[in-house]
Amino acid sequence: QVQLVESGGGSVQAGGSLTLSCTASASIFNGNTMAWYRQAPGKQRELVARIFAFGHTIYEDSVRGRFTISKDDNQKTVSLQMDFLQPEDAGTYYCNKLPARAYDFWGQGTQVSVSS
Repeated sequence: QVQLVESGGGSVQAGGSLTLSCTASASIFNGNTMAWYRQAPGKQRELVARIFAFGHTIYEDSVRGRFTISKDDNQKTVSLQMDFLQPEDAGTYYCNKLPARAYDFWGQGTQVSVSS
């Protein structure tokens, strides 16, 4: 069964923190680079951070130094620790393998709101 379930979103003030979690099915998680994406209202979905199967991580410039991606291979979960959140970080956050195309399976995402 294909599964991607994101959770942990919420509303915070600028400078606050949130931790997102994602549970993936084995067919998506095993052996793949996993990533967090976000989509702000009226904008295209964008890549935020990725973690390779062997654990190496890469972050987009906008979140480097503030966000931390991690994973648990046994639980097939991917997490995103988000610190020093800014209003521009708001949006719906999704996890998926990388690459993931629009026609691939996507979860429902988790909503993040940041007030200034």
